[in-house]
Amino acid sequence: MIKAVVFDLDDTLISEKQYVLSGFRTVARKISTDFFITQQEVLEKMNQIFTTSSKMLFNKTLDELKIKYDIKYIDELITTYRKHNPIIDLYDDVIPIIKYLKQTGLKLGIITDGYKETQTRKIDAIKIKDYFNYIIITDELGKDFWKPSEKPYKLMSEKLGVNFNEIIYVGDNVEKDFITANRLGVLTVLIKREDGIYIDTVKDELYYAKYNINTLIDLKRIINKDKQIQS
Repeated sequence: MIKAVVFDLDDTLISEKQYVLSGFRTVARKISTDFFITQQEVLEKMNQIFTTSSKMLFNKTLDELKIKYDIKYIDELITTYRKHNPIIDLYDDVIPIIKYLKQTGLKLGIITDGYKETQTRKIDAIKIKDYFNYIIITDELGKDFWKPSEKPYKLMSEKLGVNFNEIIYVGDNVEKDFITANRLGVLTVLIKREDGIYIDTVKDELYYAKYNINTLIDLKRIINKDKQIQS
């Protein structure tokens, strides 16, 4: 029987694109101040380049704006991006489903990859820590233990006091979210967000989640189905 639901963060509970745009605004503000150019002009150029590629984005933006810079300044922009306090929102289905899950007595967790400070600021911004029994930012374990490492899943199982086959794991990235969870016996669920970065990613069937959903509210159906199977 399911006793816990564990979520990914980016493009599962929050929009990664919304976070990116929040970071862009902060970086554009810095460039605007440093080089006496309008923030809007910087932001428009950054967004334009981003639609093609995110590689060397800040370098390309400054090049397009004909601004001279060095590597140290690029590092400053990257730090500004990663350390900014984001303006982001939860997806509309998040609060209703986590309230429902808590009311039914299920334990809740988050496993998220990404730099510790960046992910911490995201979690602080959405103000949902009190709903969760345990949160793992894999960067705190070390870069070798980002997903699809077994370590965060095993640690979450231990901290929540439940077996792998009593956990639902919900994520968006078939590249890394489900292959290890599947092998461990976790019930995996892919959430397909319209603005999700990994929505079109296709991998070998070992990487697939057992269930695909378009809204977190559908977790109710999966949990009820599991109860029927167990009874």
